[in-house]
Amino acid sequence: MKIMVAVKRVVDYAVKIRVRPDKSGVETQNVKMSMNPFCEIALEEALKIKESGLAKEVVAVSMGPSNCVDTLRTGLAMGADRAILVEASRDLVPLTVAKLLKKLVEVENPGLLILGKQAIDDDCNQTGQMIAGLLGWPQGTFASKVVLDKEKQAVSVDREVDGGLETLCLGLPVVITTDLRLNQPRYATLPNIMKAKSKPIKKYTPEELNVEIKSDLEVVQVTEPPKRNAGVILSSVDELIDKLNNEAHVI
Repeated sequence: MKIMVAVKRVVDYAVKIRVRPDKSGVETQNVKMSMNPFCEIALEEALKIKESGLAKEVVAVSMGPSNCVDTLRTGLAMGADRAILVEASRDLVPLTVAKLLKKLVEVENPGLLILGKQAIDDDCNQTGQMIAGLLGWPQGTFASKVVLDKEKQAVSVDREVDGGLETLCLGLPVVITTDLRLNQPRYATLPNIMKAKSKPIKKYTPEELNVEIKSDLEVVQVTEPPKRNAGVILSSVDELIDKLNNEAHVI
């Protein structure tokens, strides 16, 4: 079985976000970029399934500018067998990404498609559900545990819900989106980083996949959240009640 994993290049989670002067978005020039943390978890789970002998190949795919090759090289260094890049200079919305993924699935024919549940840049949490709908595949979102049964051609997915844990049994092929508690991604070792340079990366354009790049969304303005006022230390419960009543108006 082949596993396809979608990965996204985002601003590194440790970087302090800065809004562009024209408020059209966040600053990405001369900013450290890395693989989306949820995508790292998705790739790690695919590699664990392969190492258990239940899959033969892991293919990492990404979409965006040519710089996304660096993110794919990271995925290859972690252990993916090969990679695919769909080069697009324009920003891609979740529905367009889902349509491109659908075309790649038709080309590669994987038995399992794994994505991070969301990206830390836009927090959309939409692509996994959209691609499952376009493909007509069952979906297991926010997965905290994945157990594959190759004989039954099914996968068991534990997902966290408000009331506790929900367990789904889904027939292959299936779309899974990963949550934080699924696993701890491995680090790429130096020997594997060197080996990744020789692993193949196939490139497509949206036009070659017959997908039109368009957006139904328009970003009007991006602004920083207002700065919070400093907290105060109160001397008594009576003073706290007075402020809650007369200043915060919550009691």
